[in-house]
Amino acid sequence: MSISFNLNGKSAVTDAEPVSRLSHVLREDLGYTGTKVGCDAGDCGACTVLLDGEQVCSCLVPVAQVAGRDVTTVEGLAGEDGRLTELQQAFHEYGAAQCGICTPGMLMAAADLFKHNETPTEDQILDALGGVLCRCTGYRNIVDAVKHVVQPNGVTFENPEVGDAMGARALKTDGLQKVDGTEMYGADQAPADALWARAVRSPHANATFTLGDFQPLYDKWPGLERVLTAADVPGLNGYGVYPDVKDQPAFADGQVRFKGENVVALIGDYDSVYGIRDEDVPIHYEKRDDIYGFDAALAEDAHRIHDNHPGNIMAEGFVKKGDAAAAMKTADVVIEDYYQTGFVEHGYIEPEAGWARRVGDRLEITVSTQAPYMDRDEIANIMGLPKDAIRVIPTACGGGFGGKLDLGVHPVIGLAAWVLNKPVRCTWNRIESMSASTKRHPSRITARYGCTKEGDLVAYEVDGDFDTGAYVSWGLTVKDRVPVHATGPYFVPHVKARARGIFTNGTPAGAFRGFGIPQAAIAHDNLMDRMAEAIGMDPLEFRLRNAIRKGQETATGQLLEYSAGLDQCLEALRDPWRKARAEAEKFNAETDGVKRRGVGVGCMWYGCGNTSLSNPSTMQIGVAADGKVTLYSGAQDIGQGTNTTMVQVVADALGIRMDEVNLVWGDTDLTADAGKSSASRQAYVSGRAAMEAGEDLRGQILRMANAGHDATFDFGDGKLTVTDGDAVRVIDLAKLPADKHGSNVLLGEATFDPPATPLDEMGQGNPYGTYGFGAQVAEVEVDTELGTVKVLHVWAAHDVGAAINPAQVEGQVHGGVAQGLGLALMEEYIPGRTNNLHDYLMPTFGDVPPIDVFLIEDPEPTGPYGAKGIGEPALIPTPPAIFGAIYHATGVHMKQAPATPDRVRAALLAHKGE
Repeated sequence: MSISFNLNGKSAVTDAEPVSRLSHVLREDLGYTGTKVGCDAGDCGACTVLLDGEQVCSCLVPVAQVAGRDVTTVEGLAGEDGRLTELQQAFHEYGAAQCGICTPGMLMAAADLFKHNETPTEDQILDALGGVLCRCTGYRNIVDAVKHVVQPNGVTFENPEVGDAMGARALKTDGLQKVDGTEMYGADQAPADALWARAVRSPHANATFTLGDFQPLYDKWPGLERVLTAADVPGLNGYGVYPDVKDQPAFADGQVRFKGENVVALIGDYDSVYGIRDEDVPIHYEKRDDIYGFDAALAEDAHRIHDNHPGNIMAEGFVKKGDAAAAMKTADVVIEDYYQTGFVEHGYIEPEAGWARRVGDRLEITVSTQAPYMDRDEIANIMGLPKDAIRVIPTACGGGFGGKLDLGVHPVIGLAAWVLNKPVRCTWNRIESMSASTKRHPSRITARYGCTKEGDLVAYEVDGDFDTGAYVSWGLTVKDRVPVHATGPYFVPHVKARARGIFTNGTPAGAFRGFGIPQAAIAHDNLMDRMAEAIGMDPLEFRLRNAIRKGQETATGQLLEYSAGLDQCLEALRDPWRKARAEAEKFNAETDGVKRRGVGVGCMWYGCGNTSLSNPSTMQIGVAADGKVTLYSGAQDIGQGTNTTMVQVVADALGIRMDEVNLVWGDTDLTADAGKSSASRQAYVSGRAAMEAGEDLRGQILRMANAGHDATFDFGDGKLTVTDGDAVRVIDLAKLPADKHGSNVLLGEATFDPPATPLDEMGQGNPYGTYGFGAQVAEVEVDTELGTVKVLHVWAAHDVGAAINPAQVEGQVHGGVAQGLGLALMEEYIPGRTNNLHDYLMPTFGDVPPIDVFLIEDPEPTGPYGAKGIGEPALIPTPPAIFGAIYHATGVHMKQAPATPDRVRAALLAHKGE
C-alpha cells in the first residue's frame, strides 16, 4: 500500500510498511538525510520535523500517520532559490552549529516556535527547544541565535582582508551545510545497493562461548548473505591505539569481557539483518562471575581479566620530585581526603556509522572518525593488508570528544566489504553505542596537600586508581597524564604522584576530553579550598599566590619558559569573583535558608598533544595550473572548527584571503598524516604545520619572482601575479611542471612535532611542548531540602596563547563548561544498566547558565602565531568550581562525582549529624 503526503511543499509517495518510522522513510526511502537520527527513542530530538506545522520526533511517528499531511524537514526551510531563512543565517553567524548533527532538529524546533510566537522570551525559547539535545555548544550560542531573530543585536562576524585572518571572528568554512541540511555524516552517504551489517553482542560481561551452526539462519532468511566471526579475520584479530598493545578483538574469540562486546556480525539486506533476533543466533555462553569496581578487581582471589596482567593491574604511572613525605612534615597545614568519580558517556548525538567497499585490491572505508590515519593503520593490521591498500574517507563527525578515536563500525564493514566484494554499511543504534563505545575512566583518588601558614604550597602526594574497563584503549595515556598534572597548575616543590589503570569487566574506558585530568582536578582543587580556609585566605587569592608562572618548574622538572597565563586568568576573574561571593552571602543572609547560594573557583592546566611521545602533523598547500590554491589537511574537524582555523592560518601565512583557500580534508589518499583530533593538539600542532607550509610556499614564490618579503600575490586565470612595490612579475602557471599526481605546479609542505622528551623512571622530563591554563568561577543555588543544585552563572578565563578565531574559542569554552557541569552534577554511566539517553542525564537548555568568557592571550612561540589548544582545557575547571560553590553555599564538601540530589542531600544530613 502506498502512502502519500506533502514533503516540503511537494508530493511524496512511499511503499514502506505503515509502521515504519517516518525518520527512516525520510532518510532511506526518500533521501532526505538532513533529518538526523540519534536515538530512535524520542530522547535526543535530532530527528525533529514539522508535521502540519508542529514539531514532532520523526523517529516516533509511524509513516502511516502522515498520510495526506504536511511534513517539513530542514531541507524545506530555505526558499526555492536556496536562500537561507533569517533563522538559519543567525545559526551560521552565531556559531550555533559546531559538529552540526543536532542543528536540523534545533532549527525545526525553533521554526515551530516562531510559527506560534514571533517574539518569544528567553524562557519560551528554552522551553521550545528543550527537547533537542546538543553535546558540543553548551546551548548559549543557539539561544543567542534565536534571540537575534527576535531582536537583532548587532553581533559582528568578520570577512577578513589579506593579513587579518588570524584573530578574526570568521564564519565557519563548513557552516552553511550544517544549517541547510546538506552536511553528510557517517550514516548519510552509503550507496543505495549497500548491504547492512549488524553486530550481535554479548549479553554477558564475562563469559566463554561457542558458536553453533548458522545454516538454519541462512535457510530462514534468504537476505542474509554472511555471518562473520573471528575465524574470518585474515590478519590480526586485535586492535588498540598503541603500537605494541592490540588487546581488543575485532570479533570476540571464545571469550567476552564486557556486556556489549561484538561476537559475530550479520551481513545482508535490511529486513534480514534487523529481523533476526539475537537469541536466534546460535551462540552458547558459559557465564562467569563479573568483576565490577576496584575492590572486586584487586581482590586476592579475583580472576584475571587478561592472563598477562596479574592482579588486574594494567600499568602504573609515576612522578616524583623532591621528597614529598619529608616536606609534608614541615607543613603548617596538611589536608588529606578521598575522591571518587564514575563512568561518563561521551553522549555525542551521532552514533557510530559508516560504509565500506572493495576497489580491486584496496579497501575504502567512509566513516565518522577522529583519527583517519590511525583507523587506516588499525584496519590494515586486521585485514592483513599493507597500509597503502586501505583508504579512509572521513565524513563530517557528529561529535567525538575522544570516543571516536577507537575503532567502531570499521572492522565489521571493512571485513564484510572485502569478503563479499559488495558495499556494506553499518549504523550503531543508541543502545549499541552506549554499550560498546568507550567511556571516561572511573577513579578513586587519595590525595594529601600541605602548605605553610603564609599560604605557600609545600608538598603534594596522590595515589589514584582508574578503571580502564575490559581493554586498554587509552588507559596508558591516562595513567601517564594524571601524575604529570596531579598537583594542578600550581608550583609545588615536592611531589609524589601515582596512577594505576585497573582492568574490570566494565565497558572499556578510553579517551574523553581531559584524559583523567578532570578527575584529578576535583581532588586537588578541593584540597586547595580547604587549605585556603584553614589559613584564613581567600580561595582565589590562595590559588593566585601559588599559580605556576614562567620561570618555574613543573612536577616533572620542566621549565615553563613561555605562555603560562594562569595568574592572568585569575586576575581577570577577581572582580566577578568578589562581586558574586558578596551577592551570594547577601542572598543567604536574607532568605529562609532552604535555598542557599555559593560561589566557587577551579583551576586547570593541560599539556597539548601526546605525553612524552612524538605526535607530528604534516600539512601541504598546492597551487594548480589554473591558480587554484588548495590546503590538503589531514586534521579532522569534529565540530571544534579545525577546518576554519587551518584556513585562517594558511591565508595569513601565504598572504591571501580566506576565500582563496580551497580545502581538501581528511581523506588518507589525498592528505598527509596530521595526527588524531584529540588532546587539544590540532590548533597547536597542525596549525603550526599549516603555518610553516604556507610560509614554505610563499618563500618558493618570492624566490621564483625575485621579490621581497612584503610582495603581494594574485592567483587567477592560470596566472600568478607578484607585486613588489612598483615591480610586477607575472608567472604563467601552466608552463610550470606538474607534480607526480598532476594536481599542482607548486607545493608547500611542512611537518611540526612539538618539542617533548621522554619521562625517566622518576617521571622527570619535558612531556609537552606547551600547556593550556585556565580558571573558572561558578555560582550555584542549592535546595537544601531536595539536594538539587542549579548552576546560575559561570565565568571562564582561559589562556589560549593566541585566539585564532575568538568566536570558535568561546564556543569551545561554552561546550566544555556544559560537559563539566554534567560531570559534576548528573552524568553517570552504569555498565549493563545504562542503555539509552533516557537512562542517562545530560545537560539540556535549562541546565546551562550564562557563561562569560575571558580570553587570555599569553603567546606560545612554538604555536601558530602564538596559539595553543582549548578543547580539553575548557571542561576541566568546571567541576571543582561547582563543588567549591556547593561548599560555599552549604558548608558541605562533595567528594564524589556526580553530586546528584540524593548524594547532596545525604551529605547535608551527615553534615547536620542526622
